[in-house]
Amino acid sequence: MKRTNLLSFLASLILLLLHLGSNPTLASEDASSYVVYFGGHSHVGEITEDAIDRVRETHYDFLGSFIGSREIATDAIFYSYTKHINGFAAHLDHDLASEISKHPEVVSVFPNKALKLHTTRSWDFLGLEHNSYVPSSSIWRKARFGEDSIIANLDTGVWPESKSFSDEGLGPIPSRWKGICQNHKDATFHCNRKLIGARYFHKGYAAAVGPLNSSFDSPRDIDGHGSHTLSTAGGAFVPGANVFGQGNGTAKGGSPRARVAAYKVCWPPVKGNECYDADVLAAFDAAIHDGADVISVSLGGEPGSFFKDSVAIGSFHAARKGIVVVCSAGNSGPADSTVSNVAPWQITVGASTMDREFASNLILGNGKHYKGQSLAQSSLPHAKFYPIIAASEAKAKNVTAFDAQLCKIGSLDPKKAKGKILVCLRGLNGRVEKGRAVALAGGVGMVLENTNVTGNDLTADPHVLPATQISFKDSLALSKYISQTKKPIAHITPSRTVLGTKPAPVMAAFSSKGPSLVAPEILKPDITAPGVSVIAAYTGAVSPTNEQFDARRLLFNAVSGTSMSCPHVSGIAGLLKTRYPSWSPAAIRSAIMTTATTMDDIPGPIQNSTNMKATPFSFGAGHVRPNLAVNPGLVYDSGIKDYLNFLCSLGYNASQISVFSGKYFTCPSRKTSLYNLNYPSITVPNLSSSKVTVSRTVKNVGRPSTYTVRVNNPEGVYVVVKPTSLNFTKVGEQKTFKVTLVKRKGTVTKGYVFGDLVWSDKKHRVRSPIVVKL
Repeated sequence: MKRTNLLSFLASLILLLLHLGSNPTLASEDASSYVVYFGGHSHVGEITEDAIDRVRETHYDFLGSFIGSREIATDAIFYSYTKHINGFAAHLDHDLASEISKHPEVVSVFPNKALKLHTTRSWDFLGLEHNSYVPSSSIWRKARFGEDSIIANLDTGVWPESKSFSDEGLGPIPSRWKGICQNHKDATFHCNRKLIGARYFHKGYAAAVGPLNSSFDSPRDIDGHGSHTLSTAGGAFVPGANVFGQGNGTAKGGSPRARVAAYKVCWPPVKGNECYDADVLAAFDAAIHDGADVISVSLGGEPGSFFKDSVAIGSFHAARKGIVVVCSAGNSGPADSTVSNVAPWQITVGASTMDREFASNLILGNGKHYKGQSLAQSSLPHAKFYPIIAASEAKAKNVTAFDAQLCKIGSLDPKKAKGKILVCLRGLNGRVEKGRAVALAGGVGMVLENTNVTGNDLTADPHVLPATQISFKDSLALSKYISQTKKPIAHITPSRTVLGTKPAPVMAAFSSKGPSLVAPEILKPDITAPGVSVIAAYTGAVSPTNEQFDARRLLFNAVSGTSMSCPHVSGIAGLLKTRYPSWSPAAIRSAIMTTATTMDDIPGPIQNSTNMKATPFSFGAGHVRPNLAVNPGLVYDSGIKDYLNFLCSLGYNASQISVFSGKYFTCPSRKTSLYNLNYPSITVPNLSSSKVTVSRTVKNVGRPSTYTVRVNNPEGVYVVVKPTSLNFTKVGEQKTFKVTLVKRKGTVTKGYVFGDLVWSDKKHRVRSPIVVKL
C-alpha cells in the first residue's frame, strides 16, 4: 500500500473509532433548536465580508429584541444564513419560537428536524450502467463530458483518495469558483482540480444529539453514501471497477469531466436521525455562493409546507440563481403518497432497475431452478447440495418463531442450523445482518425470501456467506417444497454478472410514489432513473455492508435507493448545463422529462415489482433517456415569477411571498389556477366539474419546424387541444396552447386515470403525462 493511501486509511480509521467512541445521544427534549427563516437577501453586487457581518449582526439584534439580551442571543444562534438564504438557527424554547413566528418580517419558524438519506443499504424499510442510461459517446463529446460544470453534493462528504475524483487531464479550476477545501482540522484530506471543494456542517446535528468531539471536523466520508452519490453524478473514468469481480468495467459519472464539491450534512445516525434542517440550509447557502451549477440532494424528510422544508427553501434560492437542484423521491414505497421533495422548482427522481443483474440462483433437490440475486463473495462447493430448512425450524430457546424467521442475531440454535441452508424472511432487520446470524449459528448459506409487498424486487447484497434473494412467487414454491419433502436439499450458485436482462427497467418496490400530499396539482416524482445495485465509488473507512463486524473494504460498491437514482439525473443535468449554459433549470427539467420512456426492453409498459403496470405516480414522465434529452426540440420553460404565482394559488399571501423571494411581489388580481404552472406534465386531481382547461407554453430549442399533437385519452376523459399544430420559424420562439379535459358522460371510473399528450415534428417527440382524478 502506498504511503499516502496508508496515511489516509489510518486517519479514516481513527476518525471512525473516535466517532464510535463519542457515542452522541439525542439531546433532552426541552433543549430545542429552531430555524428562523426571513426569506431571501437583497445583496447588490458582490457579497462582501462586511455585508455578511452586517447580516449576522441584524440576526443577533433581532433575537436579542425578543429575549432582552443581545449577548444571550449571540450565544443562542449557532448558524446565521447570510449569503442567499436569510435566517438563523438557534437554541429556542417552544414559546419563544411561537412568538417569533408572528413577527411580520418572518416567513416561518420551524424545528430543526431530522432528515434521512434515501438509501436502502442492506436494510429494509418496509456508476457502472448498462444500455439506455449511458449517454452515447457522441452525446458526451457534444456536451464535452460535462466539462467545467460544477456539481455540488449534499450528503456524507467524500473519500478524496478514490480514483473517481482524480484530476488527471483537467485544466485549472474555473475562475468563478468561490468554494474552499475545509481541511484545516484533517491534514489527510486534500482537494484537487476535480474535487474542487469540500465543506462540513454539523451544528444542527450537534444541537440535537449533544456535543461532538474533534473527529467530526472533517468533510471525509466514513459512511460511503456521499462518495457513491458524488461519483455517480460526476465521477471520472476509472477502468477495472467492480464489486468482488462482478460488474467489471469502466466506472464513470453522468458528467465525467465535471468539477465536483462535497457538502457534508449527514452524520452517524442517532435513533435513525442523521441529517438536520439547520445544516442542510447552511450547505445550500454555501453551495449557491460557491458557484455550483447543479446541486444533488439524496436526502429528504416528510413532505410539508414549502416554507418549513429546508430542501424546498434551499432549492428555491438555488433556482433563483439558475442552479439546477435534483432530489431523491424517497424510499417509502410502494405505498401511495409517500413521495418527498415535491416543490415544482426541484427535479424529483424515483428509482428503477437497469438491464444488468448479479445472478445467483437457487437449485432444489427436485431439479427446480429459481432465479435470485447476490453479490456474496464466497460460494458453496461446486454442485454440492446441503439440507435446507425454514429459519423458524432452527429457533433458539426463549425466542419467538417470528424472530427466528427474520434471522435476528441470537435467534437461531447452532445445533439446528449447523451445516444447513436457512431460509430467512426479508424485512425489519438488515439483509446482510440476517446472513451474519445464519453464519454465527453455523449455517452454510442463506436464502432471503421476499414478501408480497416486495414481490419481484431483488437486491444484490455483499453477503458474508453464500446467499441469494428470491421473489415472493418463488418463495411460495420453495416453502411448499420444504414442507412436502422429507429431506429437502438445495444449492446456491455463485454470483455472476448478467447483461441484457428483461424486463428492464422495473420500478423498485422501495421507490416512493405520488400523488403529492402538499401540491397534488404537480406530478411527482418527475422522472425515474437507475437506482438498484448501482456500482460507484465508496469509502475506505467502512465495509461494503456498513456493518461493524465486516472487515472487508472495497473501492467500489453496489448500493440501492433513490439516493442512487438522483445523481444519475444530476449528472445528466451537468451535461445539459455544459451544452446549453443559457438554459434555465426548468428547461433542463423539461428536456429530461419530455424525452423519457414509459416502455421497458421487451417492449411493454414499465412494470412495478409485483408485475403490475406502473403509473406516472411511480415513474413521473418515465425512465430517463439522456441521448434524447440533449435534443428535446421543445421545452416547457418557467421562472421564479411562475413559482411565486403558484405559491399565490396555493394560498400563501403576497407579504409572505415578498419576504420569501427577497423582493416586493403582488399576487395576480385574478387568482391563477394551480393547473396553469408551465410544467411538463398535466395533473388535475379533481375533475369534479364537467371540464377543466389548462394552458401551456412551449419554446422551440431546435430548428424551424411544425409540430402536431397526438393525445392518448385517460379512461373516462376526453381531451381537446387547441391549436392542434404549432409552427416555429426560429430558435427561442414560444407558442401557447390550451388543453381541455372533459369528463365523459356516464363514466363510472373512480380514482386516478392516466394518458399523455405528444407534440411531434417526426424528428422530436415531446411527451407530457396527463394525470386526472375522477
